[in-house]
Order: sequence, then C-alpha cells, then structure tokens
Amino acid sequence: MISESTPAPERSIPDLSISSSQGLLQWLSSVDHKQIGILYLWLSALFLLLGGAAILLVRTQLIVPDNHFLSPEAYNQLFTMHGTTMIFFVLTPAIFGFSTYLIPLMIGANDMAFPRLNAFSLWITFFGGCLLYFSFLAGGAPDAGWFNYAPLNEYNYSSSQGIDYYCIGLLLGGIGTVSASINFIVTILCGRIPSMGLRRLPLFVWMVLINSFLVIASFPSLNAALVMLLLDRQLHAHFLT
Repeated sequence: MISESTPAPERSIPDLSISSSQGLLQWLSSVDHKQIGILYLWLSALFLLLGGAAILLVRTQLIVPDNHFLSPEAYNQLFTMHGTTMIFFVLTPAIFGFSTYLIPLMIGANDMAFPRLNAFSLWITFFGGCLLYFSFLAGGAPDAGWFNYAPLNEYNYSSSQGIDYYCIGLLLGGIGTVSASINFIVTILCGRIPSMGLRRLPLFVWMVLINSFLVIASFPSLNAALVMLLLDRQLHAHFLT
C-alpha cells in the first residue's frame, strides 16, 4: 500500500518539438510513431510547396492566350511533376502521417507493430521524391503526363532521362507505401487492446485498414509496370512496346 507521502511516479512525455535540445539527429533516427507521423506531415508539406510552385507556373502560362512564358517542353514537365507530386508525395504521405500518429493511440497500442519498418517506409518515400525531382538536374523532368501512358513513355517518344527517374522514384515510393500498409494491417489486427474487437474499431481505423488492403491489391501492379517500363527503356525489353 502506498503511503500519502510517497510521490507518484512521473510519466515521461516525449518531446515532439523538432527544435528540441535532443537535436535533429534524434528525429532522423527515430522509430517513435508520433515523431514519424509528424515527419510524414512535414514531408507532405515540403512536396506540397514544390507541387504548388509547378502548378503556379503552369497557370501563369495559361493566364492569357498565345503566352510564351513556358516552352512546350517545360510545360509538359511541370504538368507531369505537379500531378505526380500531388498524388504520390503529398496526399499519400499526409494520410500516412495522420494514420501513423493516431492509430496506435486509438487502439491502445504502444507503437506500430514494426517500428523500424515504419521508419523505413518514411525515408524510402522521401528518397523516392528527391530522386524524382533530381531529374530536373539530370537533363529534364518526366514529360509524358503524370499518368505516364505507353507508348508516350517509351524511349522513341521520350528520350530524356526524366521517365527513368519517374520509374525509380515512384518505385521507391511504392515500396514505402506497401510497407506502411502492411504495418497498418498488422498493427490494427494484432496490436489493439484485448477489449477492442473489430466491431468496436473507430471509423478512422476502419478506413485505414480497408485502404491498406486496397493499397496491397493495387500498388504491386503499379510497381511491376514501372519495372517493366524501366527494362524497356534501359535494356530494350518489349513489355509495353
């Protein structure tokens, strides 16, 4: 029995401020789901600025008829980069950021089921986005539209290296998306408190669970198509020709 004079044990509260005294290295190496969720949101905000700048340039070109603000090549590149960025590197990291932060708290779990896989999903998505934007410095960004349909993405129609960076960047982002979805499924099905059955899951958790199954059903096909396109362009295969 604890006497009145015995002080209650203090519960340590993690500092979620990026400007904390622990420094930037602690954030970069963190496997805590709250910090990784915040980093996902910062990643989404960073690429939102880049994608927003691209569409501002596109809209400037369209503001008056017969405008020569952008060349046709630059217009196609910015149009492609805007769509690709908003879908794969803004919306997806934003959803994953809120999900990574909130799901363990909503189901009573201490952390995600695989904390290191959680960090891996974040950073491989970040490197995929950086590699995609590196194409501006490597001879030109992808210019076949963010949907990147064949045969416009084949070497005969787009000989710049931008499509190759598109394939590799989205392939890395797709790996991160599938890894995060697997982590969400295992966390929700195996990490919730014993008194919380599936019928008592919050609606947000149900949404993430169903969405994760949809990602696993769809993204491997996209990743396979990206690999086939890359083989077409680099090794002269004939998957999409």
